[in-house]
This record gives sequence, C-alpha cells and structure tokens, in this order.
Amino acid sequence: MKLGRSHDKSAPRIASLVPSLTELAAALGLAPCLVARTGYCIHPKELLRQIPKVGGTKTVNLKKLRRLAPTHVLVNIDENRLETVQAIREWGTDGPQVIVTHPCGPQDNLVLVQQMVESFGRVDGVPDRAASLSRELSAGLALTRAGAWLPQKVLYLVWRDPWMTVATDTYLSRMLAEIGWTTLPDAPGGASGAGRYPVVHGVEPWLAQVQQVLLSSEPYSFGPGDFEAARALCPGARVRLVDGELLSWYGARAVAGLRYLRELGSSVLDR
Repeated sequence: MKLGRSHDKSAPRIASLVPSLTELAAALGLAPCLVARTGYCIHPKELLRQIPKVGGTKTVNLKKLRRLAPTHVLVNIDENRLETVQAIREWGTDGPQVIVTHPCGPQDNLVLVQQMVESFGRVDGVPDRAASLSRELSAGLALTRAGAWLPQKVLYLVWRDPWMTVATDTYLSRMLAEIGWTTLPDAPGGASGAGRYPVVHGVEPWLAQVQQVLLSSEPYSFGPGDFEAARALCPGARVRLVDGELLSWYGARAVAGLRYLRELGSSVLDR
C-alpha cells in the first residue's frame, strides 16, 4: 500500500529533532508526514511554517512532543542528548520508533538515505526521490575526489568563549579531508561526547602549524568582528568566514555542500 497523504491514518507521523534530518525528510517528500520539529529546523521554510516546534535539539519539550503523537522520531548522536532519547523510549510500546543517525563523513550520507528508505519506503515517491538523491551524492563525491587539491592544515572554529573546534572523526573534519584539508588538533574525539568538539586555549604548540582559520556561520555566528581575535590564535594563518550549514549539514544539503567544498579548495589553488 502506498502512503503519502497527511490525513491517512496509516501514514507515519514524523518528529524530527535534527535540522539536517528535517530537510532530508522534506527532500524525500515526507513533509506532509512531519508533525514536530525543533526551532533550529528552518529549511525548507515554505514547507515547515505550519509544523509545530518542540524546543531545541538539546532542549526538547517532551510533554509537547508526546502530545503530538509521533510514530517515528529522528535523532542524531551528536546533536541530541542521550537522556532525551532514553526518555522517549520509556514511553513504552505505544511510543514512537526512535531512528538514531550518526553520519561521520560525506560517504555516510548514502547510508543515511538508505536508512530513511528502510523506515519510510512505503510512502509514495520516497524510493524514487532517495535514488535520485543518492545518485547526486555519489556524483558529487566522485567529482570532489577526482580533484587535485592543495593540502592545508586548518583550525575550524565552531564556538567562542571558549574557542571550540572539531575532532578528526567528526563529519566536518572528514568533509574537509575530501579536499586534503586536515583539521587540528590531529586527534579523534570518540563516538560521542565533548571530546568531539575540543576547547582551544590558545597556548597549544600545534597552533603554529595552522595555515587557515575557518570561522563557521553556525552554531556560533562568527563575523568580521572576530577576525582579530582569531588571528591572535594563529598569527601566520589566513582567517576566513565559511558557511557552516553547507559544510556540516548532512543529507540533502550535502549535494550543495560538496560543491561549496570544491569552491573552497579551488580558492587556495587560485591564490
């Protein structure tokens, strides 16, 4: 049986607690099935205006979420708290199916799309849209990997006061690695937890090796006013603003993200 009409009682009722997954759900044609989202789930705006908000990715209003009666809840290991997931699972047999995601690099987007098909493939149009998206992702990866890029050592900052960066086993770091850019410090952060986003104190010896400081547009909204302080961290490095959504959002956004990544790589070659 094909589903896909929001008034169909057998259709899934999806709550997405992750911006990237909300956008992916919409790209697969599942927007009519969305019954809840976070305040950070903002794309695509025209399809999400009427979807109720249930707090933030780490501050989910569980009472409101439960009232909305989702059959499925989309979460991510990095972006949502373990206690939130545990609380939802404690709703019992009448509670929703929790779909846990953890893409740690651009290649994992193909697995993520398949994961969505396994959960929602009965909804009309989802398999075809998923196949099309997977082809776009594969083509973008192949084109990126075919490039001859100039290796760079970079400090990717996601927060200020304190400065915070990314470990080498995060999606962001592995995205940049596709064009030969290595994030520092050169250390993994583990499967989950604070170690994945280490604090930078400004006295680390490896800061002298940094060639580029990348200031992300999210979750901290860096701007030109942060350049001077960033240069003080790495006096010999180039400081630039980068689009955090394009580099860190997985799912459907990764198609444009890989294109943006190639533009970043080319900007160094053109200097």
